[in-house]
Amino acid sequence: MTLRRIAIVCTFFAYAFTATAQQYPMPNATQQAGIDKDNSRHFGDSPADPGPLATDLSPALTPVAIDAATRKVADWELARAQSTWDQIWTSGVLYSGFMATSSQLNDPKYSNAMLGMANQFHWQLRGRQPNQDEKVAHLPGADDQDLAQTYLELYILSGKKDPSMIAPLHADFDAVLPLQTLRPNDPKIPWWWCDALFMAPAAWARLYAVTGDHKYIDYLNLNWQRTYDLLYDKQDHLYARDATFIGKLGPNGKKIYWSRGEGWVLGGIARTLEFLPKDDPRRPFYVQQLKEMSAALVPLQESTGDAAGLWHSSLLDAKDFPLPENSGSALILFGMAYGVNNGILDRATYLPVISRAWAGLLRHIYADGRLGDIQQTGAEPTPYYPGSSYDYGIGGYLLAASELKKLASAPAPRSHHNHATH
Repeated sequence: MTLRRIAIVCTFFAYAFTATAQQYPMPNATQQAGIDKDNSRHFGDSPADPGPLATDLSPALTPVAIDAATRKVADWELARAQSTWDQIWTSGVLYSGFMATSSQLNDPKYSNAMLGMANQFHWQLRGRQPNQDEKVAHLPGADDQDLAQTYLELYILSGKKDPSMIAPLHADFDAVLPLQTLRPNDPKIPWWWCDALFMAPAAWARLYAVTGDHKYIDYLNLNWQRTYDLLYDKQDHLYARDATFIGKLGPNGKKIYWSRGEGWVLGGIARTLEFLPKDDPRRPFYVQQLKEMSAALVPLQESTGDAAGLWHSSLLDAKDFPLPENSGSALILFGMAYGVNNGILDRATYLPVISRAWAGLLRHIYADGRLGDIQQTGAEPTPYYPGSSYDYGIGGYLLAASELKKLASAPAPRSHHNHATH
């Protein structure tokens, strides 16, 4: 090939790359700094070239196909994350996913990895020690309590043989129990942002399951109601991320509903209902939210293009946020699949939505097992790179896959009134 032809080819690929890059908004300097920080803390990464997409996955809702797609992503993530276990919430969500995967695939490799993690941290939560973001120790809040979900599931898996496994978290939860806030003179309620509804309530429900003490359910019900009263839009049936977003409008002049935030809540409802007492008088409150939110999210599912079957970062603004956002999409899928599996959502209505979402997620898995289009940490929709992959998004994907396997294995809907919760 002549030098002139090489130059022409190089120019073509440079143009093609530029054209592709221009199809989505690029992070500004502040946003890039946040991405760099997430990458440095080993939450994941955002390569410009993540390699080719996978060609060996099937979107069929069959146990074999779902298991193959699960293992591909789970093994990729386990290999890269195992050397940098952390106690922060991003890891906690991933750990929940690994626990679900171990059960789904009947493979102790993933739960054994979680047992090793728990032993590494002596079964402790993060909040008791200062961390790099906060210079003083504090009682564990929702982001710290998330890790307790995995500790408690490991304790249940062990047959509840050694109470010392959960003694540290038990003490931490009891210390939080009587408090209206977690810090002196703090005007905020404990779960003041909607993400907290995934991180904390499911842990409180699991603590009830292993102790039988209803005070943990009472705390859960009281504080979810407080968050609902503050953040839930009773007309749109979606949550504001926090109080600062109430009345705030996006670039297109519409309300800002963040897909990951709604996913946190929908997934949190599912994770809480798993262990909430089946006769709890507040159970219909959570069931109704699952119904309302799912119905609100169905028409916001993208139907065309690269994001087909998925949800955009800003649910009401596909123009300014054109990429799919796969942490939110996976969690929404998880919540809906749970609803169908437990007779809360109508199968005929939601199975097509679920099927499109799963197929959409698989189109964003790379040949090595990377799940892309996961927005970096934050509080609202912001630009990110198509190849970006972070641990909490993988956790959401693994939870969704586990629930899909149940749907594929037992297609007949079950009434949630008869579902054994623990």
